[in-house]
Amino acid sequence: MSDHAADSPGGTALAQADDVARPGRRPPTAIRRRRLSRSVREASVGYLFLLPALVAFGVFVFYPLVKTAYLGFFTTPPAPNLPAHYVGVSQYRSVLGSSEFRDDLWRSVQFVLFTVPAGVILGIGLATLANQRLAGIRIFRTIYSSTVATSTAVASVMFLTLLNPQIGLFNYWLGKVGGGGLLQSNTWALPSVSVVTIWQNIGFTFILMSAALQAVPDDLLEAARVDGASTWFRFRHVTIPLLSPMIFFAAIVGVIGGFQAFGQIDILTQGGPSHHTLVLIYDLYQQAFQYDNFGSAAVLSVSLFVILLVLTFGQFWYFQRRVFYAN
Repeated sequence: MSDHAADSPGGTALAQADDVARPGRRPPTAIRRRRLSRSVREASVGYLFLLPALVAFGVFVFYPLVKTAYLGFFTTPPAPNLPAHYVGVSQYRSVLGSSEFRDDLWRSVQFVLFTVPAGVILGIGLATLANQRLAGIRIFRTIYSSTVATSTAVASVMFLTLLNPQIGLFNYWLGKVGGGGLLQSNTWALPSVSVVTIWQNIGFTFILMSAALQAVPDDLLEAARVDGASTWFRFRHVTIPLLSPMIFFAAIVGVIGGFQAFGQIDILTQGGPSHHTLVLIYDLYQQAFQYDNFGSAAVLSVSLFVILLVLTFGQFWYFQRRVFYAN
């Protein structure tokens, strides 16, 4: 074939056909088919490894969620062994539109506002103190992180004893200044339960912040110090931005845990006094297991799921541009 024929459009097509027809070369269609089959095999192996987790989530998470939402369309019969009555979305409207639900939700929000910011700030403060290069500092690190091994029941019983009106040490001290009876006070019951929650969770937050502080590069802090930055300036403009991913994580975990806090309320106040600690999750428990009103409990459960979902996505949306991820 001449050079002129090879340079012409027809010659180029003939040359490509000749290259395809050569022995030992696969046609483009076969190559694409081979790549597709390889991708399918790799995806199949990946889904095979994911199958146990998907089955577990389906049985223990997705199916209960769908079943709970379905139960919200039925009212609980007044007597056992009677069929449930289908009422559609009317039960959702009645429960979610009631003043009791709004009060429960507001108390839950108050509880989260009491526990999450204070817990994060205390965790950062204790981690900063424990990050100092001092003799014996490991003892304080152990003390600060020890609450992570304390269960909710143990922490609640400890504070129940300390806040007991007759024998409680805290109430004895507060009684000398005109206080006392915190768990029996409409004003101080919810803050008191919040203090128990903060104390129990401080070890977890301390460990998170300590790990994040260990990852802060010393050369950045040293460069800021050489440039004349004060201790507070270095902490505010160097350390805190580098801690922001861990602060973000602790805030999300704290909000979810705050809305789901149950054990300390059940042990300390049982929703009292006068429903002043009756948060959403405890009202759900009462509706289901004390009043046998599973329809209303299902509605509250679905509402709690939606609230946490919206809050989590809202936090991601708000903080995604305010979190600094170091390379």
